[in-house]
Formats: sequence, structure tokens, C-alpha cells
Amino acid sequence: MSNDTNTVAGDRDPEETRKMVRERYGTIASDSQNCCGDVGIDTTDDGGCCDGTEGASGSERLGYDADDVSSVAEGADLGLGCGNPKAFAEMMPGETVLDLGSGAGFDCFLATEEVSPDGNVIGVDMTPEMVSKARENVAKNDADNVEFRLGEISHLPVADATIDVVISNCVVNLAPEKQFVFDDVYRVLKPGGRVAISDVVQTAPFPDDVAMDPDSLTGCVAGASTIENLEAMLDSAGFKAIEIAPKGESTEFISDWDADRDLGEYLVSATIEARKPPQNP
Repeated sequence: MSNDTNTVAGDRDPEETRKMVRERYGTIASDSQNCCGDVGIDTTDDGGCCDGTEGASGSERLGYDADDVSSVAEGADLGLGCGNPKAFAEMMPGETVLDLGSGAGFDCFLATEEVSPDGNVIGVDMTPEMVSKARENVAKNDADNVEFRLGEISHLPVADATIDVVISNCVVNLAPEKQFVFDDVYRVLKPGGRVAISDVVQTAPFPDDVAMDPDSLTGCVAGASTIENLEAMLDSAGFKAIEIAPKGESTEFISDWDADRDLGEYLVSATIEARKPPQNP
């Protein structure tokens, strides 16, 4: 098992980390704001996990197209992300999709359009306020093949070998015990099932004031792992065909996440793909 270093997540008690994350995102759900309010810029509706740029909507800056944004009813897209897992998950009709850290349900509702009419989507989030908000959004989106469950992504409330594809958008970095996350993802995937995750990865050591700042941890920064550590954890869980591809263009919106420093010097968004081996004959 690989252990991350130089992050507040590596030094803080895991339960304390979960408590901080749960409190922050509970406030976001209750206030319908994005996650940037205390990372160093003003809270807006415009962008990614943390962004204050005017112009295209936050989700469009992350790689969603205008049709994606307009197809989901208002209230599900809180701008909490750093990529678009739909773009590379290759979800197919009839599949069962699991979204880690599903928030208000934006990626889940997009997934229902991909897997319908016979597929299903499950969203898991550890924040009660987010789960309640997502459940309220089900009727708004006329989605009868999605459900939202309260739970931690390191201990998923999902049965063994029942999922075709696991997606997530800028959430694994928030987990204090990432190896447990990947181990449990492996457990719930069917043989041959796959992972399609968008997340931030650490490209350079964080300054001490960032690494030890709780707001940086809960704001999708200080909990980021290096590509090397992510590959090691996925391999340890049993995954094959591991591919982690940094998105250089993401530094444009990541640089907007903090008014005092350019976080693009330390972080980049990446696509994280892997596959559970097929069952032996």
C-alpha cells in the first residue's frame, strides 16, 4: 500500500478529516453555493470545484457541453468538480453506474441518460444534506432509474460485484483513506468492470501553508495524491489497465481557485481509468 506524504490528509485523523469535509459540503448543499467561499476567492456559481471566472458556465469550463448543462434541471449542478467523467466513461444502455460523492446529483442525472432505458445509477454521498438535495432533484429531472444512498466511499453501501462502471468527479482527493476507497470500488465492480474518475493530482510539493490548511483540504487541494501513489493504490487493489492522464488545460481553471497563489503550479486535473480483470473461465 502506498502512503501519501506532504498533505494535511496524511497527518490528520481520518475521522476528523471526514467531519470537516461533511460539514463543509453540508453547508454548500444547504446554501446552494459552490465550494470556493473560503479558499481565497468570492463564492460564485461559475466554476469547477473552486472558480470565480465569469463567462462560460463552470461545468462547461470543466468539459461538459451546453446540452449536458441544459439537460439537467436547476439545482443539481453545484459546480463541484474538476472534469467530466461522462466524456470518457463510455456508459452504455443497460449498465449499472455508481457515482462516488454524488453531491446534488448532476453526474448521476447525466448518467441516467446514457444507460436508459434498462440501466440504473446509484449515487453515494456521506453528507446528509447532499443526499436530501439529490433525492429532491430526482422528481425535478423525471429520473426513475437513479437512487441516492448515504454512505462513505471507503465503505460503500453497495453489494459485491453489482456495478459496471464507477465514476466520480473531484471527490477521491477528499477521502483520507484512499486505499480503502479503491479496495471497496474493486469489491463492488463486476468482473471486467471499470473505473472512470476525474480528479486532481499533485504535480509538485505543496507549500506548508497549503498542506496544513484545513480549507485547502476540504477545497479539493491538499488531499490530492501524486500519479505515482494513485497508480500504486489502484494496483494494490487489484486493478489492471491503469491509465492516469493529466489534463494540462485544467491549470486554467485551477489557477482561479485561490486569489493568493497559483494552484496550477501544484495541481492538475486528470482522468483516472482502470479495469477489474474479467472472471477466469
